[in-house]
Amino acid sequence: MQQSYRFSRLPAYPFCSHHLNLQAHNFVSKSCKNAVSLYLERARIIDRIRIILRSNSRDSLVSVLNDPALDSFVVANALKSAPSPDAALSVIETLKNIPDFTHNQNTLYALAKILAKARQTGKLKALVNGINSGKFRNVARVSFMDQMKLYAASGDLDSVLCVWHEWRVSQKCPNIESYNIIMRICAQMGKDYEAVTTFGRMIDEGGIPNSRTYTVIIEHLVNSGNLNSAMKIFDLLPSMRVKHTLRQYAVLVDAFCGTDQFEVVKTLLTEMQVDGVLPSRGMYSSLRRMHDAGFIEETSELIKEMLPDERIENVKMSSGDYCDDEDEVDGNGEFECSRDNAKMDGIKLRPWFDPAILASSLRYWRSEEVSSLENANFVWTTRLVSKMIRSFGSAESAWQFFCWVAKQPGFSHDVHTISRMITKLAREGNVNMVEELISMIKNEGIKLSYGTIRTVIDYYGISKKGEAALKVFQNVKPLCGTLPINCLLSLYSSILTTFTKCKMNSKALDTLDEMILRGILPKIQTFSELMHHFALEGDIKTVQRLVGMVKQSGIEPDGYMFKVLIRAYCNSNRAVLALRAFEDMKSSNLVPDVSTKRLLVKSLWKEGKLREAAAVEETTMEANNDFTRGRSYTTSAVNLQRVYGVYSSSFPTIIGKKDLCEEGSINL
Repeated sequence: MQQSYRFSRLPAYPFCSHHLNLQAHNFVSKSCKNAVSLYLERARIIDRIRIILRSNSRDSLVSVLNDPALDSFVVANALKSAPSPDAALSVIETLKNIPDFTHNQNTLYALAKILAKARQTGKLKALVNGINSGKFRNVARVSFMDQMKLYAASGDLDSVLCVWHEWRVSQKCPNIESYNIIMRICAQMGKDYEAVTTFGRMIDEGGIPNSRTYTVIIEHLVNSGNLNSAMKIFDLLPSMRVKHTLRQYAVLVDAFCGTDQFEVVKTLLTEMQVDGVLPSRGMYSSLRRMHDAGFIEETSELIKEMLPDERIENVKMSSGDYCDDEDEVDGNGEFECSRDNAKMDGIKLRPWFDPAILASSLRYWRSEEVSSLENANFVWTTRLVSKMIRSFGSAESAWQFFCWVAKQPGFSHDVHTISRMITKLAREGNVNMVEELISMIKNEGIKLSYGTIRTVIDYYGISKKGEAALKVFQNVKPLCGTLPINCLLSLYSSILTTFTKCKMNSKALDTLDEMILRGILPKIQTFSELMHHFALEGDIKTVQRLVGMVKQSGIEPDGYMFKVLIRAYCNSNRAVLALRAFEDMKSSNLVPDVSTKRLLVKSLWKEGKLREAAAVEETTMEANNDFTRGRSYTTSAVNLQRVYGVYSSSFPTIIGKKDLCEEGSINL
């Protein structure tokens, strides 16, 4: 059962915020309302529109849209909250008769999303073309990425690929999300070959898959009935330093519950707890099925936590019903909120609520805004508070809210809100506040997830707080309890990365030795990262020592590690050693990228090794099957090959076709 905590005394934030109030007038509305009051007024109008769109009395819509307080913010969010495309389009039609209203980018983009999800592709293209041609004043053209998202939502694969081609022709390399979009729509349309090939092309062109890439793959495998393959890829992600997401857990839990594989679900639920991921309410029906199958102990507390807060009347959820975007971290509608439930003609809705916008309204934390917040009588739940903390732009504002909400009637912090606050503080490098909060939760007996600790260590690496990261790492056991080997491996990898960023070289090597003595074998990415770091430091002896450790560990070097070695030796005027690494690379059926080959040739010429340089120059640069082009040390080529192999082999119908990674093998 999740415990709650009410701290008796929280420390003051070390920064003074009074200087921020000098700029606060920029956010105050033209009617001089404070930001929270303005938010609440807008929310009430949005609620009125939402109810009208669900009632049989649409005549009152005109009067609401004629409200002097109506603005583009209200319209955009009312459109997002519409119950159907037709209802949203009725708002657009009515607005044509409102003389003082002018569309802006927010309302037009909201309309575009509605047209996309309504599969009204013709109207969507006309709107996008109108925006891009300058038909609407002060509205920027729709980006390539947004066009791809819109056409994908409408199910128009041809238009998605057309935009992608235009993007590539413009010589701006499409980002990873563009590949993800193509993979997702191909998978949804049953184009297995095209989805797999797009993933192969992403890697072959030097892209580094992100968590959403793997979410797309897992969903594709699950929807095609390849549950074991989906689980294999899911299990690979921690070793690739890719975080599991709520969406991935939800998809797998639903799939394995649907096939009555409850033992697998038990493992997933345990991993969720270790990762510190808060279950979504979308998993309720699956866990109820598991509970009814006799797994009472494993599911009872989770089911209890998913039930609506007893302080909130059980009415319809208030988040966007029709066209809100997917949020992989928290999920839409996963918060509970109540002021006064919106009611009309027997229709009751939980009030419209947007944590990100409310958090923005509180960024100066002035007394008048706090007073308006208190008078709003929100019912604060841990889900809602976690979402709010995440939405604040600064750790200072988040901390002020964190302390304030701790004193509100009926609310107590839990491990999720505390973890969110700790990571927010760590992100800004506020070591003292993190240490104070950690000290307090240790006294309360709270156990943090290893994911929270890993995130803190990673953030400290970015802010160059190596000693603070070490202190957190040394307290892993009292903070998290006993962790499995895979979690310890991930934490060791994070602390080693932080040490290299903070140039704590001796500490990094000591920690590496400690890690191996504990029987925790580093992944190839970790060795590559350390080699790369010490090569940049000009410490070739340590690089060679690491090479010896790799051989002793029985790890087979991949293309990226060879690339690091060759460049390290060349930059240290050790062309002979670089040539030896090159020969070893060839023996492993690998070849370096063009720039590394050129550097080796140049180094050999510089040291008078003309014959050797000519031999390297004549080496044929064949297609690289190891996915090493542009590869970073955070992702092992071996693991990418493994993911690709599992993914492609799950669809027997594509086997026998030409090389899926071959340039142009997919008609994109």
